[in-house]
Amino acid sequence: MKVKAKSTGLILILFLLSAYLLSAQNLGRRALWQAKIAPSEAGPGAIIQSLQENSPLDREGFLPGDLLIRVNGISILDEEIWSDISYGLRGDTPIMIEAIRNNSLLKKQVRFEPLEMESHKNLEILYEEVTNTYGITQRTILTKPRKKGKQPAIVLIGGLSCSSIETYPGRKGNWVQTIKDLVEKSGMVVMRIEKPGVGDSDGDCGQSDFLMDLAGYRAAIQSLKSKPYVDPDKIVVYGSSMGSALAPLLANEFNLAGVISDGTFFKTWYEHMLEIERRILQFQGNTETEIVEKMNKYFIPLYYGMLIEKKTYQEVVNAYPALGKFNYHAPAHMYGRPVRYYQQLQDFNLAGQWEKLKVPVRILRGTNDWIMSAFDNQMILEVLKRNGHSDHKLLEYPGLDHWNTIHETAKDSFEGKEGKWDEGTVLVLIKWAQEMVGLQP
Repeated sequence: MKVKAKSTGLILILFLLSAYLLSAQNLGRRALWQAKIAPSEAGPGAIIQSLQENSPLDREGFLPGDLLIRVNGISILDEEIWSDISYGLRGDTPIMIEAIRNNSLLKKQVRFEPLEMESHKNLEILYEEVTNTYGITQRTILTKPRKKGKQPAIVLIGGLSCSSIETYPGRKGNWVQTIKDLVEKSGMVVMRIEKPGVGDSDGDCGQSDFLMDLAGYRAAIQSLKSKPYVDPDKIVVYGSSMGSALAPLLANEFNLAGVISDGTFFKTWYEHMLEIERRILQFQGNTETEIVEKMNKYFIPLYYGMLIEKKTYQEVVNAYPALGKFNYHAPAHMYGRPVRYYQQLQDFNLAGQWEKLKVPVRILRGTNDWIMSAFDNQMILEVLKRNGHSDHKLLEYPGLDHWNTIHETAKDSFEGKEGKWDEGTVLVLIKWAQEMVGLQP
């Protein structure tokens, strides 16, 4: 009877373990269109501009010029819906696509290939997932050196946009190169977290708010600290853009070993947006008199309505139609995120987290970063000094803009000129992280 009971118990344990593993790995793998498709400027739908040869759409007979109107029954009514559909594209799943060609309906089921995963020489790559307190399951990507024992780690917290933190094959860009170098050259475990609705993550980035994002970061760091191969006392948080403002909060909450803040802000989001608009007006050639007039008449009321009075942009413009000429945001979104995201951010005390920091702080700011104010960084240093913090540094990197690119001027960055890559920026970040955990290069 004892043998039978032990055998039954073992079977039950194996069953529960297998059930756990299945439930813990339930995210589908993302896919790409393998085509250049752009939302129609003339109305609903998205137009196929070009197709990769032998891609799923090509094999099913779609052609350049076809107007996609529905995907799995969802009508493509605007750019935001198209963005959500694209982020939600999954491989190995039948997807019904409807298009119009020569005023006739074309309706076909398409199966896309799962996107190839990352690969890094001499590193283990772990695609895992966490579920945040809102019930949204999010993709985490961990890379670790192939060695035994507990290792120091970096947790990367990205910006507010709905862009992926994955460096999948074929993806390029200076931010992608920054992530790739951080992963491959740091000699540390690196964790990244995809936002809700981004990459393989469940959810909808276009509807996910600030608190939902924060819940995902918290769940990911809790998971990282529990890894048997990670030294929980040697985890550094590296935050870029919005993530740089969250880094002190996460360091305080999880007793992390250090903060690296890249392209950060300190003031409230209302103050921040007014500063951006003032800089943009200058780049556009407005006189100082014109700038004052436009700030007072248009931009201050616009952002006051959205951030302080908690209205959508459309509600603000409806109440004050003259603002419509100067509002370049969507009716209820800004930079692809819902206005609720920024309203929660406006009320969140991120600045106060800098006062509580006890761990080493390193701040990187590009001299041509027109998104973030140089004065915000000086304010952070003043707060740290005032509260007895002694281990902090600010590096203002010559020519660097907000997107890890070197430009002659901030205006060149604003105008979208190409710029240059400089490996020195990420090498600085790596050096800081290694110093904070006592790791020799």
